[in-house]
Order: sequence, then structure tokens, then C-alpha cells
Amino acid sequence: MISKILKIDWVLLLSTMLLLGVGLAVLYSISMAKPDDESLSIFWRQMIFAGIGMVGMIFFAATNYQNFKLQSTPIYFLTLLVLIGVLIFGKNVRGTAGWIGIGTFHIQPVEIAKLSLIIFLASFISQKKMELGETGRLIASLILSGIMIFFVIKQPDFGSAMVLVGIWIGMTLVSGISTKKIVAIIVSIILISITGWFFMQPYQKDRILSLVNPSAVDLRGAGYNVNQSMIAVGSGGLTGKGIGHGSQSQLNFLPEKHTDFIFASIAEELGLLGALFVVGLFGVMFYRMRLIAMSAPDNFGFLITVGIMLMFFVQVFENIGMNIGIMPVTGIPLPLLSYGGSSLIVVMASIGILSSINSRRETTISQEY
Repeated sequence: MISKILKIDWVLLLSTMLLLGVGLAVLYSISMAKPDDESLSIFWRQMIFAGIGMVGMIFFAATNYQNFKLQSTPIYFLTLLVLIGVLIFGKNVRGTAGWIGIGTFHIQPVEIAKLSLIIFLASFISQKKMELGETGRLIASLILSGIMIFFVIKQPDFGSAMVLVGIWIGMTLVSGISTKKIVAIIVSIILISITGWFFMQPYQKDRILSLVNPSAVDLRGAGYNVNQSMIAVGSGGLTGKGIGHGSQSQLNFLPEKHTDFIFASIAEELGLLGALFVVGLFGVMFYRMRLIAMSAPDNFGFLITVGIMLMFFVQVFENIGMNIGIMPVTGIPLPLLSYGGSSLIVVMASIGILSSINSRRETTISQEY
């Protein structure tokens, strides 16, 4: 037990706790601007979610990650059933029928689907590498991942679908496929993206147009969110206006300031230095994840680590990108910072799985590096 504790990546854990702390501080500030009947509700709910996430992180850190290999197929099909169920019985929130209501709380199954796909692909690739040829493995993984992605798009949740696509692409690339097939994947993605334009809702097209040509979109309509976000980011200056003093967030000019645009709230209240601190912490986390992947005791652990790193990277890149106007608005949460129980609990559970992989490595990171 002591040896496993010593093998915990304390740098990764500290970075996680610091990001969680920054998120809670900004959510506390945002909560103060809510009406009296909603005062601090966002903050306290996030505190509850953080507590559940901590329990989940400890549980998965103490669990042998290799147990997931045997359960990966049931996890995959159970996730599909839940995604189908949410299309039928789910609650519509902000135009997306991807929520299951339990009292005053809502669960977003697509967040669980992200981790489920990682576990399934890691097991599938590691076990079928010798059984199926390269082409067979590629096609099979594409079909199985595509089914899950299809049900997510049907919600419609293109942002989360993009995360799932990124997970499949990244895990497939590191599995050792040939250059020709990599080119084929890239061409397929381009063709699918072009085709997907014709299936998008008008408001989704407007979000992309606002990115390509901001002047062509009404800043009081489709371009409003991004415009207000960029104002908030720019107004923070070097050191920010201080917690509780952000005009865009406190006066409710910034939409979805506690979820989609939490980074803009951070930049406004903590300034460029605070924003760089957050980005730096994510950078540290990616670096530590890479070290865990390189020292993983088996291919299954390596692939899970890569998948989790991809899940983090796509969400961080997309969320921060849409906050500063270089990516379309998709509603993807910023890990550990955005308000939301489903995302926070899954992210912290993922950190727990990484800790499990790290504690079972054959040699310590410090010895290898």
C-alpha cells in the first residue's frame, strides 16, 4: 500500500486540485451575482460534485485498471443503451436532448460515453492487434466508434461528438497503423466534415460562419456569445479586475459564464496572468500524462492514458479556442473548471484511473526520466 502511495503522481494530483480550486473560486464569484433564490447554488452544487468526484478518483485509483479490460464490452453496450434511452426519455436543455433528470440534478450521459469509448477502444485495440489485420482493426474500430458518435450527434451534440472523433483518431494513430491509412483517415474526416455541413441546424452553421467571417454575422444574434467573451478576455488586462469584480460576468453580459465561457470569466477576473496560470497547469497535466503513458506496464494502460489525454486536450483546446474566437461555439466544458457534475465526476474518475496505471508501472517515472 505504501509503495503504491509513493508511486502516485503528486504533480498531476496537485495540478488537478489547483485547477479545481480556481474553478470553485470563480464559480463562487459568479454565484454572488445570481438572484437571491439562486445565490451560491452553483457554487455549492459544484462543491457537492467535487466531493463525489474525489470519492470516485480515490476509488478508481485503488482499483486495478486491468479489470476494465474484461468489462469493456459490457461497458460499451450499456453506454449505447443509455445514449439511446436519453434520445427517447432525455430532457432538452439548451436545444440538446442529452440530459437525464434526477430531482433537481441532471446527468449528461455523453460525458460517461467519452470515458467508456476510451476503455473500449483500449481493450479492443490491445486484444485484436494480433487477431485482426491492420485494415480489419481500423474498420471495426471505426464502425463501433461511429455507432456511439451517431447517437451523440442525434441529440444533437456536435461538440461532444467532436471529442469522441478526436479520441478515436488519436488512439488509432498511436496503435501503429501505416502512413497510407493515416492519409485515408484524414481524407475521410475532411469529406465527412464537408458532408456534415448539410445536416447542421441553422444556428450551428451561424456559429461556424461567425468564426470564419465575424462581420457577416449579427453580433446581437449568433455572434453575440463570442463577442462578449472576447470583450471579457480583453478587459481583464494583465492582473484582472479581481474575484467578484468582473463587469461582463457580474452584470450578466457574458452568456453561460459558468459553463461554456468559464475561461473568459477567469481571464476577466484574474487577468492574463491568471489565464496563463490555468493554461500552464493544463500543460503540466499533459506532460505528466505523457510520462504515465510512456511508463505504463502494458499496451492497455498505454492506450487508456493516451485516450484520457486526448479527451482532455480536445476539450481544453476547443473550449479555450471558442472563448477567444478561434474555434466555433460547441458547448464543450473546460475540464475541472466549468460548472457541471457529469463532466467533473468523469474527469476526476479519469485522473483516478491514471493514478491506478501509474501505481502499477514497472519502473518509476523519476528513474526513466
